[in-house]
Amino acid sequence: MLIDFVPNVGGISLSEAPSFKKAPGGAPANVAVGIARLGGFAAFIGKLMQANILHYGSISLIEEPCRCAHLAAMDIAKKSGCLLSYDPNLRLPLWPSAEVARDGIMSIWNQSDITKISEEEITFLTGGDDPYDDDDDVVLKKLFHPNLKLLLVTEGAQGCRCYTKEFKGRVGGVKVEAVETTGAGDAFIGGILNILASYPNLYKRSSKVVLKKRMSGCCFPVNLQKSHKDSFKLKKSSPEGRS
Repeated sequence: MLIDFVPNVGGISLSEAPSFKKAPGGAPANVAVGIARLGGFAAFIGKLMQANILHYGSISLIEEPCRCAHLAAMDIAKKSGCLLSYDPNLRLPLWPSAEVARDGIMSIWNQSDITKISEEEITFLTGGDDPYDDDDDVVLKKLFHPNLKLLLVTEGAQGCRCYTKEFKGRVGGVKVEAVETTGAGDAFIGGILNILASYPNLYKRSSKVVLKKRMSGCCFPVNLQKSHKDSFKLKKSSPEGRS
């Protein structure tokens, strides 16, 4: 688990912030909290426990002994029949170099069942390709792999794209007034995993319409507001119109 330093004043740059609040966070922990708040069962684990989906990022691949523990957890989970969910969550300043980051992230790329990436991460991982070049050929040819059941590409306010072996599609976002975007991607993947835990075959072609309808709920932007317990509480925004 990481400790995020969050500015106590919104709407300004980090350099202008007068003070910061320490808040428990990190992508996997944020995803676990999101699933729990949607009514699903989730836990942040420092050691592997019984589960049906193992969600992880790439930061734990940077140094030993975390890297070996990460790889062992993936191996145990896969052999136990769990789905593997991967959000690289690129944080270049934490890696020794961009090249090492790219190699590290891609070293486990072909093992996940579900992968969530952003447009910026597509450009980074493909060495500079346009994420929209040749009508999605960049995504399908360079990033989709045989073991993958669902690839999600988040597009910020525009919504998201989804790719499976059978079909691809896009779900639009909803225009809202943003309050705080920290953890928005984690809230998104938390919603997706919560759905897949209940509907594990949702990515199949026969479920195409259902998948898009279910994903539309996850693509609603969320406002993150501070609660009385100094944590973050997710609050769905009122739609003002689709983009």
